Amino acid sequence: MTRSSTVVRAAVLVATLTVAAACRPGFQPRSYASSGKLFDASLAEYKKKNYDNAVTGFERLTLDLSARDTLLPLAHWYLAHAHEMKVEHLLAASSYARLAESFPDDSLAPVSLLLAGHSYAALWRRPDLDATYGDLAQIQYRQLGAIYPDSPLRKAADSSSQAIDEKKALKDYDVGMHYVRRKAYESALIYFKDVVKNYPMTKVAHDALKEMVVVYRRPELKYLPEAAETCVTLRTAYAGEAAIAALCPNTLPADSVGVKAKPPAVVPTKKP
Repeated sequence: MTRSSTVVRAAVLVATLTVAAACRPGFQPRSYASSGKLFDASLAEYKKKNYDNAVTGFERLTLDLSARDTLLPLAHWYLAHAHEMKVEHLLAASSYARLAESFPDDSLAPVSLLLAGHSYAALWRRPDLDATYGDLAQIQYRQLGAIYPDSPLRKAADSSSQAIDEKKALKDYDVGMHYVRRKAYESALIYFKDVVKNYPMTKVAHDALKEMVVVYRRPELKYLPEAAETCVTLRTAYAGEAAIAALCPNTLPADSVGVKAKPPAVVPTKKP
């Protein structure tokens, strides 16, 4: 047998095996006589990490099971988990949220809201990108706190929501710094003020306040009364911090002439 004929025969064998594999029936939900058997089979596929099959089975169950069937919340639960294992965050979030919305009294509802938030949050990869998924994540976290105020998961939800606020604040702060570099100081101040107003409890609010003082003192602006007021806020919120003491000493004659400085209505109360 020549070398070329051997290669041809090998190619034919590979092609035959490929066709056979393609024709072999895969996981077929309709082949199971009852919903209970389909659930068990889908769960077995999930445990074997055959997540495509698990999604197929549990998705079918979410359509076929009656609203009163005790397996329905679990079908949504494992469907969401399987999507998450496939890194399909949006589909996972949708399944978790649907479980929480459809079965608010189920023990899985609070954790489903938390995980829905995590799935949405995973889609907002960088602060500079559109924050829509971050907003959706916070909706889930806040719903958990509002609907289940005594849930032990509330602390985790609040912490996760705060982490998203940090990213949102950083996004605005970075835009403000962009304008500073371009010497568009008035525009920079708009973004720094938004950080302090909208996200006062974030670490970034601390940096935004410091940059506001620096910008207010720019020779192009000379907003010295505003600098004095911002220094009062900084010294109040971050007392004892060396950098604040250097930026805003207790006596600021150049900044405070003719000014009765008052802190703004919203003052951060936590140190970064």
